[in-house]
Amino acid sequence: MKSLTEADRKVALRIAILTIHDTRNAETDSSGRYLAQAVTDSGHLVAAQAICPDNRYAIRKQLSDWILSEDVHAIITNGGTGMRDKNATLAAVRPLFDTEIAGFGELFRAYSFADIGSSGLQSNALGGKANNTLIFCLPGATSACRLGWEKILREQFDSHHQPCNFASAYASRD
Repeated sequence: MKSLTEADRKVALRIAILTIHDTRNAETDSSGRYLAQAVTDSGHLVAAQAICPDNRYAIRKQLSDWILSEDVHAIITNGGTGMRDKNATLAAVRPLFDTEIAGFGELFRAYSFADIGSSGLQSNALGGKANNTLIFCLPGATSACRLGWEKILREQFDSHHQPCNFASAYASRD
């Protein structure tokens, strides 16, 4: 029997999940639960999971801790991306990026438009990289998290997806 080569092995990413919401807790965080289950079902590891208030400084603190950790390859946030003045996620996260993945938000809104029509215009999503850690910000609705995971992130976190993916860069990092 032929043994697997490094290229044949699927890279299991360590992904942290941050729910950003002022009133959710572990019992009511359906979006965080969905993402944790989706990450695990896809062969990745949930490196950490937390809920923080919709406050730009609380968000930055939690993300900064994970960005500095060698145990986290990627972070998925959910919540705080809407059009209300209180929503702080995008303003909190964007200054942390070394590189923004502009196409992520554009692609998310295209899928969102196909799903919910012109309301997709308000589907703010953001992607980027900080200290070699991928960060993706999704809206807080579980349906939006499902859309972002199933249409974009699941495939891009799969080291076998061709012609390119985000996971392959982490194959030799560990």
